[in-house]
Amino acid sequence: MNMAWDPQTYLAFCAERTRPAADLLARIHLPSPQRVVDLGCGPGNSTALLRARWPDAHITGVDSSPEMLRDARVSGVKADFVEGDIRNWTPDAPCDVIFSNAVLQWLGDHDGLIPRLFSFVRPGGVLAFQVPRNYDELCQVLVREAAADSRWSGHLVGVRDWWNGLAPENYYDLLSRQAQSVDLWETRYFHVVAGEDAVFHWMMGTSLRPFAAALASPLREEFLNHYKGLLSTAYRPRADGKTIHRFLRLFLVAQKSTDITVT
Repeated sequence: MNMAWDPQTYLAFCAERTRPAADLLARIHLPSPQRVVDLGCGPGNSTALLRARWPDAHITGVDSSPEMLRDARVSGVKADFVEGDIRNWTPDAPCDVIFSNAVLQWLGDHDGLIPRLFSFVRPGGVLAFQVPRNYDELCQVLVREAAADSRWSGHLVGVRDWWNGLAPENYYDLLSRQAQSVDLWETRYFHVVAGEDAVFHWMMGTSLRPFAAALASPLREEFLNHYKGLLSTAYRPRADGKTIHRFLRLFLVAQKSTDITVT
């Protein structure tokens, strides 16, 4: 992704963004993996969970964002943090666990990407990832509505579509022949978030960034203010002043068959 990331904006909702990673990790049943990779490690919040779970493992965090990696390296998490593009990333040896939290939706061709990542997992090892499935939630519908406004739509032509996830059944078909088990599930979170324009600030950490990056001032500010106004109507604070942010996610944990040879 050719855009800058802001770790502080992303981590403004650290607990909520990290919770799905913890839920994914809880369904990996390997007692002592030796080689663990956190693909799209961001500022290291998910890597910290992996380190706590497996204190003796060699853990590598991979991310394409220098800004995110800078924060990861000073986070205190014991891991090797390296810059790399997941689309062409190749480990130097088979992995016991390849873990990815809310990253793969930014990458296309899952029909090729997911089997490729699974090929790097040793027999008996695990590929585990979660991706958003909230394309139809109001916050995302309103992004598309805002982007279609004629005031700036011409400048947003070609802004990449990060909705690259497949249906759960497709992921099963991609992996089941080489897996001894494929665990698939969805969870809809109802995040209770505080602060004025909380959902807007959440979106600024991820989904809005490609649109903001594609616009120059003053169109950028006009677009963002327009979208903020749409959200303020759609997401009314509750009686206590907090806002409920609905978020559907898809989870997958695939354990490779021990009959498979990794080259």
